Amino acid sequence: MKIRFCLHHTMKSVYVNQDILHDALVNAWTAAGAESEQVIGASALPWNFAVLGWHRQGGNQAHSLVVSTPDPNLARILARLDPAHIRYARALTAESVDFSAADIRIEPDPIAPGQTLLGVVMLSPLAIRDYVPSTPSTSSGTGKRWHTDLSQVDISAAVNARLSKISRREVKLNIQPDSLYLRCNPKHSTLVPLKRLANGKTAFVIGMNAPLVLQGPEEDLRLAWYAGIGEKTRNGFGCIGLAERGIGR
Repeated sequence: MKIRFCLHHTMKSVYVNQDILHDALVNAWTAAGAESEQVIGASALPWNFAVLGWHRQGGNQAHSLVVSTPDPNLARILARLDPAHIRYARALTAESVDFSAADIRIEPDPIAPGQTLLGVVMLSPLAIRDYVPSTPSTSSGTGKRWHTDLSQVDISAAVNARLSKISRREVKLNIQPDSLYLRCNPKHSTLVPLKRLANGKTAFVIGMNAPLVLQGPEEDLRLAWYAGIGEKTRNGFGCIGLAERGIGR
């Protein structure tokens, strides 16, 4: 199931770091009957969201949230999620978000029986980590950074690895970015402030935006549509929409 929660065009919710919207959605999930461990933590079920809006000097402005899940249990809970509970206030940063006045719009399943191609846009940036081998000057293990150029990433391998893990089966999608878009927009990454740390610094995630073509079995296309692609999906990354519709509202 995939749902849009849309504020009236005269309304908006202003925020600084994206985690406050995640927390507002977790509040709504649990109010609708989800157990905390179903929506947060290492054992959480798959779900994802996108924040639609603008970036202004006075802060980020959100007018819509797109929330989806491929899990049938979470889908039943999402169907009764009340916008009145998509709200959260944080004293530390004097922030508050409130989607209680949002309209609910259910996104129809766009994948027809036997369909093997799907053109999509990123409603929220695609986050893929580039694991850097450790060196003598680093601690054991690997460092990591975020990819910033889709032309330099094996998108199919990264997406299939995560979707295979959450579905517990092999996912075989071939994913290609729009090459003309990449040529016209060589800088297609964005720095997203995710949360404020205890030391006062801000944690950021870099995500990438470009139209993509997904090719593969119908069940794999549907999984990507509802689960999102890439990493940090429960934190507001990797949510996809139909290319023919665009970002929309």
